[in-house]
Amino acid sequence: MPRPPTRARRRIRAALRQSLSGRQISGSGLWPLSVLLCGLLAACDEGAARPVAPGAGQDAIEAFLDRHWLRPIAPQGAVPAGFSAPEAALDPDACGRCHVEQFNDWKTSLHAKAMGPGVLGQLRDMAPDAGEEHQACLRCHAPLAEQATSLSEALARRRAGGGPVAAHEQGLTCAGCHVRRHERFGPARRDGTAPRAGGTGLPHGGWIASAAFEDSRFCAACHQFAEGDFALNGKFLENTYEEWRASRYARERRPCQSCHMPDRRHLWRGVHDEQMMRSGVSVTAVPPLRSGGGIEARLEIRNTGTGHRFPTYVTPKVVAEIFQSDRDGRMLPATLRQHVIARQVELDLSREIADTRLAPDEEAALEYRAPLHPRAAFLVYRMRVEPDAFYTEFFKSVLAGGESVRGKAMIRAALANSRRARFTFFEERRPLRGVDPAR
Repeated sequence: MPRPPTRARRRIRAALRQSLSGRQISGSGLWPLSVLLCGLLAACDEGAARPVAPGAGQDAIEAFLDRHWLRPIAPQGAVPAGFSAPEAALDPDACGRCHVEQFNDWKTSLHAKAMGPGVLGQLRDMAPDAGEEHQACLRCHAPLAEQATSLSEALARRRAGGGPVAAHEQGLTCAGCHVRRHERFGPARRDGTAPRAGGTGLPHGGWIASAAFEDSRFCAACHQFAEGDFALNGKFLENTYEEWRASRYARERRPCQSCHMPDRRHLWRGVHDEQMMRSGVSVTAVPPLRSGGGIEARLEIRNTGTGHRFPTYVTPKVVAEIFQSDRDGRMLPATLRQHVIARQVELDLSREIADTRLAPDEEAALEYRAPLHPRAAFLVYRMRVEPDAFYTEFFKSVLAGGESVRGKAMIRAALANSRRARFTFFEERRPLRGVDPAR
């Protein structure tokens, strides 16, 4: 869904080009890059109802999204007469009083953590009045105008945290997607109905139903770069929506929400979630064979359940591994073989190193050939995920820089979080004693 780039994004691209012209990723060249990286990334059942036309038409959805995601999002303005304090509030806790399941799901999601220490730690070095630069992060991570004001006020006070959670620290909230000028927007009820226009008797005046909330283009507002945005090797740095649009999932009319919001759950699980990884790819460990004095084996990986490239974007790294272990499961020296599945780029974004990701229904294999170690008892097949691999290296570079960074404590926390996010989602071990010779 192409969007004309904002003035802030044009300035960021210009700053990035300047920072990449012969400078290392440190000092003055660091923050333009960090700002660019920031920029990447059920309703009431009461009241009279009317049918909502399915699909609502492509043009109508586009027009709705152009209005709904016009950034920066305008302030909510005056509170409508008769609204109670919870109805007027933009705080997720207020929404959670009625929408309990959705609120509890949201709290566990990355949307709720969109303004984590990695983003906040970078923003702390910005000037309070640098609103356009703030928007490079806030436009997706905390898009409400009230959150932009909250950030500016916190920067002016040099607030380091420790008090009540400020609006900008709440990340992508319920209101970020569902509230504009104190009006609520969302999908129709499950039976296809919605409140009558101008109806009364519903909390916050009910809501305005739009088919856009069940359309992948709704997600594209933050998960797709557009014409004029940053690209490497002819591909946008973030290209998830277009990857989906080129897949059979788009042809089968299976939108992003069908996997990331199953049964309308507000979970948005992805590469950080072990269960999602298991459901996204099929992994087959081909049994080992003896070949002379060595071992041959194979680990097959196929993207059978991910509606875009596996993994999407430049941040994650998936590593397929085969190695020999001793009786106690310890890896034996010189027996490890790996295949990295990722879009690998230079840390300064100057070059794409390799793109080994799997398109939907594409497969790859790690072929294993190695001498049999004298102490080998098992051959171990493993799939590891480093969801924040790029950011791990980026945060390390920030901390290694010689300049003073006000958010260093937050960056350290972000680095620790990125390391803790690693996990193994597939592991099998096969005994090597008595392995049949290769035919």
